[in-house]
Amino acid sequence: MSELRLARLEKRYGATVAVAGIDLEVREGEFMTLLGPSGCGKTTTLGLIAGFFPPTAGGIFVAGRPVAGLPPYKRDIGVVFQDYALFPHMSAGENVGFGLRMRNVEPDEIAKRVREALDLVQLGGLAERRPLELSGGQRQRVALARALVIRPAVLLLDEPLSNLDLKLREEMRVEIAGLQRRLGITTVFVTHDQGEALVMSDRVAVMNAGRIEQVGTPAEIYERPASRFVAEFIGRMNFFSEGGRLIAIRPERAQLAKYRPADGFARPGKVGQVLYLGATREYHLKLDGGERALVEAPNDGNAPRFAAGDPVWFTAPRENCFEMPAK
Repeated sequence: MSELRLARLEKRYGATVAVAGIDLEVREGEFMTLLGPSGCGKTTTLGLIAGFFPPTAGGIFVAGRPVAGLPPYKRDIGVVFQDYALFPHMSAGENVGFGLRMRNVEPDEIAKRVREALDLVQLGGLAERRPLELSGGQRQRVALARALVIRPAVLLLDEPLSNLDLKLREEMRVEIAGLQRRLGITTVFVTHDQGEALVMSDRVAVMNAGRIEQVGTPAEIYERPASRFVAEFIGRMNFFSEGGRLIAIRPERAQLAKYRPADGFARPGKVGQVLYLGATREYHLKLDGGERALVEAPNDGNAPRFAAGDPVWFTAPRENCFEMPAK
């Protein structure tokens, strides 16, 4: 059953097409990520779902109910913004309870639900602190609690981790994904960070130029990209022309060898640069045909090591190669 459905959803600004008639279904309890580069239409799509501006065409349905003509507060949707949008003059508890007060919920019920929401995000003892007295991670939790306290049918997350440092961002993405699964709340998450999308999502919708290029599980998106754009945007990829076909090979699925293997894909060349990355070594190659290639090798002491200038063979088993469309 789909909790959220977009039907031929479109947004134009004059001659500019921001969202080009997309169709998407988000299942009940699913964590769906809209992933793509800046300007691809993902944030505009989120704004359309939230009701911040009207669509040019198409429909938006929450639990089967059309909401495209409704104001945001009547859509049963919670939103966590990139900058958190907390009121600086209010305490954490007051920020969390703001949406309930706007809905004329009884004070005793507000107090109860605010306590529950703050406990849920591990901020039970900080209700009286104001945003400037909280760390970035704590402010992010307050914003999440404020979205959850209204008990929405759908939760929207607009790049909420982008303002955090790397370590905290990695911690919070695991925390948010775990919380979402415990609550079973239908969630749409917007990000340009492929690592976040792969770690947090049940499914990912990769967007480009206002359109959805591919929808699938993280493994499907990574292992079998449907277009060259998806292959290049998700992770890294080597591309080769072979017999009129375009062959794609992930750097971690390729190897270096001193001699040509008996079977599999193989190209001769030389090592151009070696990068030491701790757990792995990156070999940047210049192949004899003028192509460039990348091999990511584990730094486990078992793989043979090569130096800049060494002649090598770029190799990969056939099962690690797949054909790609030219575009």
